[in-house]
Amino acid sequence: MTAPKIEFERRENTFLLRNVRIGIGFHWDRYEDQEFAGTLEIRRNPDGTETAINTIDLEDYLCSVISSEMSADSPMELLKAHAVISRSWAMRAIAQRPHEQMVNGQMVNDFDVCADDHCQRYEGLRRQNERAVMAVRATAGQVLVYVQSDKGQGTKEEICDCRYHKCCGGRTEIWRTCWEDRDVPYIQSVECDWCNPNGKWKMENGKCLNDYDQETTDFHDWQVRYTQEELSDIIRRKSGIDFGDIIDLVPVHRGASGRIDLLKIVGTKRTETIGKELKIRQWLSPTCLYSSWFDVEKNSQLSTLNFKLIGRGWGHGAGLCQIGAAVMAAEGKTYEEILSHYYRNTQLKIEN
Repeated sequence: MTAPKIEFERRENTFLLRNVRIGIGFHWDRYEDQEFAGTLEIRRNPDGTETAINTIDLEDYLCSVISSEMSADSPMELLKAHAVISRSWAMRAIAQRPHEQMVNGQMVNDFDVCADDHCQRYEGLRRQNERAVMAVRATAGQVLVYVQSDKGQGTKEEICDCRYHKCCGGRTEIWRTCWEDRDVPYIQSVECDWCNPNGKWKMENGKCLNDYDQETTDFHDWQVRYTQEELSDIIRRKSGIDFGDIIDLVPVHRGASGRIDLLKIVGTKRTETIGKELKIRQWLSPTCLYSSWFDVEKNSQLSTLNFKLIGRGWGHGAGLCQIGAAVMAAEGKTYEEILSHYYRNTQLKIEN
């Protein structure tokens, strides 16, 4: 957490951070107080802000992550699956130090991972219960690995970069649609019938999502409507570019699931093609669109051009679909079966 001034309260074995911002830039963006175990360091940054850094054991961190990403009351096999992928992702991130950077000769943001959706949700102890602890202990040390042949010299093994999202909308996405232009063999596009809200998900809704996530009810199929004036203003504010009046949105390229990774924005003053999926979602919403899997409909009424985006899914769509996995677990699938469905050609391994 970084803020102009960190407000905190030390307790007997924990500490409380006040006014922690969560969901930064997304439609659930808000502030809340959070309580944490471990140690707290307040670091002063060169720009005058302060950063709160929590040092904690990896397995204890995971107990909070899996109960922050989804409710700790979720089916146990989902919590186990999430413990494995969150551990795998964290171990890769710790090795790569994504937040370490030098500014004006000083090392700033030299911590392993942040606590929000940019990395993984880590919201402390208040959403955690014994079920989360049980899931982490039951999978202690387990990570997903991908094994590939090393040009005739044997095999090479790597811990998987296990990305995940809230709801795929029926099919997951491949890596290059969301991030770098490369193929990640275990992040393939697979069908997912479990996250459809017309199915068993209705019974699991209250169990699987945390309180603020339950406010989002149209995560599988959604629509957004804008007048030309509204859309033009949103794009101008979010992009910092004056396109003039927006007259068209043209999908140039879609990924394997249907998510747009290249979108042409046509205005009266400027035309530009943008990507990838996150930038598209950010530029076309006051907060952030649920996903980039959408079709564009235009119509004119009383000389006013109107846009309707008809979309599916919530999130980037790559890797594990959290809601789909929750329903798979509720239907009796094991965490091994869940992981093998969303991450193809992988193996479980205990990493010491």
